[in-house]
Amino acid sequence: MLRLAVKTGLAGGAVYYSREEGIWNENTDQVYERYSTALQPHLASVKQQIPVEVPALPTTGELCFLTKHYWNEGVKGSIYFVHRLPCYLGQWTKKASDALKQAMNPPPPPEIAPVAAGAAATKI
Repeated sequence: MLRLAVKTGLAGGAVYYSREEGIWNENTDQVYERYSTALQPHLASVKQQIPVEVPALPTTGELCFLTKHYWNEGVKGSIYFVHRLPCYLGQWTKKASDALKQAMNPPPPPEIAPVAAGAAATKI
């Protein structure tokens, strides 16, 4: 019960904080720019400490393009799935009916191997 309360509190706190920051409003670009400018000094200090090349943060235009692109790909995939749903339902129904028919059929009787006459005589 405590675990559920902690998880619910963390999720509620995250939603409340993101709402207060304006992430769910129309000015999301301004929030992104504010975070980007706030992180630039920290990013510069981390670049000096890490010998690996750290890529630059994406610009707002790039971020908007990527968001739209992946959203549209998700919509296309969903529409394709809905378009193919009758075929999928037919395949799933066929598989289910085949599985039920197989489950309803009694299993074949086990085959009894013939016992050799010499093997039966040696057992005592």
